[in-house]
Amino acid sequence: MGTANDGQQRAAGPESGADGTPTDLYSFAVRLRRMNGEINRLVHGFAAEHGLHPTDIQALAAIMDADEPMTPGRLRQHLGLTSGAVTACVDRLERAGHIRRVRESADRRVVHLHYAADARSAARSYFRPLAAATEAARAQFSEAELAVVLRFLTAMNEELGTVGPGAR
Repeated sequence: MGTANDGQQRAAGPESGADGTPTDLYSFAVRLRRMNGEINRLVHGFAAEHGLHPTDIQALAAIMDADEPMTPGRLRQHLGLTSGAVTACVDRLERAGHIRRVRESADRRVVHLHYAADARSAARSYFRPLAAATEAARAQFSEAELAVVLRFLTAMNEELGTVGPGAR
């Protein structure tokens, strides 16, 4: 995302906001990497505490955030895993009580993955400090500023969704 050379270029004349805060690519790269690292630290802790893999937590987030019921096939595509790896992941999550498989009534071959209600309370409890930190950060901004931040995050996620592994 950014290199030492980027830092030299940044020092020569960075783009900046009205308050002087740098808004160049390097500044975004550094802050996004740091946020990603902090969130990963929390996710790895939750995974270890619950005997899960970090990929399992990614799967849980995908299941929880899906606009429609998640299927193992869609989960495989989302995570970029093989069907065998997704089966193992779903098996671990089901054994641990985090998800449940539900057969579609109209077509018994279709399996939907649902986040288990009991698991939500464990996740809420563990991630409560993350929610508190998010709320503390949000409180520092106006509603208009938060709308811009959400617009940026939405656009960033959409752009990242178009980038494949190893893309240059």
